[in-house]
Amino acid sequence: MKKVVSLALLLLFVVSCSTVPITGRKRVNFVSDAEILPASFAQYESFLAENKISGDVVMTNEIQSVGMRISKAVDQFMRSNNMVNEANSYRWEFNLIDDPTVNAWCMPGGKVVFYTGILPICDNTNGIAAVMGHEVAHAFAKHGQERMSTGTLLQLGGTAVALGTAKKDPKAQQIWNTAFGLGAQFGIMLPFSRNHETEADKLGMVFMIMAGYQPQEAVNVWVRMSQRAGADQAPPEFMSTHPSNQTRIQNLKAFLPEAVKLAKKYSVVTPVGSNATN
Repeated sequence: MKKVVSLALLLLFVVSCSTVPITGRKRVNFVSDAEILPASFAQYESFLAENKISGDVVMTNEIQSVGMRISKAVDQFMRSNNMVNEANSYRWEFNLIDDPTVNAWCMPGGKVVFYTGILPICDNTNGIAAVMGHEVAHAFAKHGQERMSTGTLLQLGGTAVALGTAKKDPKAQQIWNTAFGLGAQFGIMLPFSRNHETEADKLGMVFMIMAGYQPQEAVNVWVRMSQRAGADQAPPEFMSTHPSNQTRIQNLKAFLPEAVKLAKKYSVVTPVGSNATN
């Protein structure tokens, strides 16, 4: 049985391996859009029904305007690179929630939420574009589907460990299971999440440039994030699902020239104009 589970893990890994466009990173994803998107859209509608949508018309319009411009750039990229079916699967939507939490997120399929609490960190239109590009990038790279796939593989791996230690004494079983759990968390899932965040930072910078926004503001957003109250109380990076603020600042600064090159290579969108320098 243990060999069967191991072979199943190997087969799933090989068959479901694909590449993230633009970054070229190899990923494992066997969760189809047909499986995840209906649930994602339903959960988004439930969230909106249970939370207070902002009454700030000006900021809501800006969030939606930036979101539509960046999603249009991504859509045109996909349609120009043999990803028409994927482009057709997205249902882009952008909402501002009246909540002081410093956060924004995007569900699979392009459902984005900004909280009013993150607006001071964004500070300006280009800052909104930096955060928006990052969130759109999560959906574009299918990070949600990849996390689900990896979680399934880890569950199967845990089953294999349990089968392999079934004949060992209880103390030995506990040691092996604990070692697997810690290894999965700190060796796979947390670095995996940090890799997703770093990839979304990079793709987001490319997307905001493609849409006509100023990429330096992506760096400035994380500078402001590092300066907010309580930012120095974050857990050590190896125990966090996100890179540290300083790591993100350094990575984005280093990546900016490459982001400009990639955006020029793939861009089919005209500059925003005055919005690009607000």
